[in-house]
Amino acid sequence: MLEIKNIDVYYGDLQALWDVSVNIAKGEIVTLIGSNGAGKSTLLKTISGLLKPRKGSILFEEVELDKLPAYKTVELGIAMVPEGRKIFTEMSVHENLELGAFTREARKEKNKTAEWVYEIFPILKERTRQKAGTLSGGEQQMLAIGRGLMSLPKLLIIDEMSLGLAPVIVQEIAAILKKINKTKGTSIFLVEQNVQMVLALADRGYIIENGRIVREGKTDALLNSESVRNAYLGI
Repeated sequence: MLEIKNIDVYYGDLQALWDVSVNIAKGEIVTLIGSNGAGKSTLLKTISGLLKPRKGSILFEEVELDKLPAYKTVELGIAMVPEGRKIFTEMSVHENLELGAFTREARKEKNKTAEWVYEIFPILKERTRQKAGTLSGGEQQMLAIGRGLMSLPKLLIIDEMSLGLAPVIVQEIAAILKKINKTKGTSIFLVEQNVQMVLALADRGYIIENGRIVREGKTDALLNSESVRNAYLGI
């Protein structure tokens, strides 16, 4: 589905990614793990078209993303849930959701999709007319994910889902994402620092350090790796 092949990415003359390759198959949950400054956000900006690789390619269902303007990624079926949620605080919960129905097909289905989002996040149903800025952090994250789902994505990318949230809320949202993946077949790409949570949730994982992929594999193998446990789990 998504195939990132040997990309180098720069900010001006400063190289940020070196020979990075990542693959996500249809129906998979994949995670990218790394500390602050490792290159996670740079990779997401490159997938979304905000940055262009100087070397390598990015294919989504055989379409060359790196050759297209950023807005085309949504039309092709990729939705991004940004770090920090980035909801519209003065707008209502429902208005935020409607903004997610960006594409022509999504607009046709927006009422049906909104009802589905309310089913999986019932707390949002109770807050339909409430200003989004008055929601709790966990509710805002649910709204940001719901807004992403409104575009009917084939691939949902979530950046730092657990940031600033209580562990119990993180586990609740993780369980919902697993259900979405299983029932809808939506592929999910989680970019996270909460290593234990994402390795328990995802099928496969990549570890990025200093702009390079240093390890990849099935998440159970990564969880059982002594080097990963020492470096990222403090075990």
